[in-house]
Amino acid sequence: MLRGEADIRRLLVEAAEDEYAEGSGWLEIQVDPSSYAAMLGGLTPTVELILDAAKDATARTGVGIGVILAANRTRHPLDARTVARLAARYAGEGVVGFGLSNDERRGRAEDFAPAFGIAVRAGLAAVPHGGELAGPPSVAACIDALHADRIGHGVRAVEQPELVRRIADAGITLEVCPISNVRLGVAADPAAVPLRTLWDAGVPMALGADDPLLFGARLVAQYDVARTAHAMTDAELAELARCSVRASRAPDDVRGTLLAGIDAWLAPPPAPPPR
Repeated sequence: MLRGEADIRRLLVEAAEDEYAEGSGWLEIQVDPSSYAAMLGGLTPTVELILDAAKDATARTGVGIGVILAANRTRHPLDARTVARLAARYAGEGVVGFGLSNDERRGRAEDFAPAFGIAVRAGLAAVPHGGELAGPPSVAACIDALHADRIGHGVRAVEQPELVRRIADAGITLEVCPISNVRLGVAADPAAVPLRTLWDAGVPMALGADDPLLFGARLVAQYDVARTAHAMTDAELAELARCSVRASRAPDDVRGTLLAGIDAWLAPPPAPPPR
């Protein structure tokens, strides 16, 4: 349990250290600031602490961090507008997106459209959660009402092929987290996560770890699932990684470095010199 500023700072550093150990150079971390506001002196001090802790973690590890402030579906939509205005205030100062978290069965996406409008007008990415515990209408609402750039999960869109085509045609990225899908009972086993179905339909995907503390698996484990349960080749895994970079809000120079690193990983080893 987080108890205060020191724990927030330690959490950000440890998250960045874990990303670095797994070969990641950019982390976008989604935070509901209302969860910590009471113990940290309010919403604004909470956001400022998280942003400062993210900068410190980047300085220590070299892993860039973008913060996504998220509203909570279980709270009133007016609360979401408050968080959105705060996100807009810090756009360009470490905040890169605005999200909508928690069980999508407990809050209509349409009710949060005004909050997303505030964030989008500030240039922030719209990254709501949808289509995991609820079905295709949850995904469609994220697109139609919230104008999502990315959708957290979204895997149940496969229950409606026309919706999958819409996602692919619009280039909306799904943040697919295979291991958490299994742990939450959305899929019976890793092979049942519709990763290959979405891939074959041309849907952009970014593999994610969801909540590593809760689900016990980090990013590399998701790629292991893609390889072992869905027979993805090195070239396909590399393209998944590229998609996550392209869909991110990382600065252009960071994107370039990361994409070059993926190409280098995929390139065949140099031939040995002639003897």
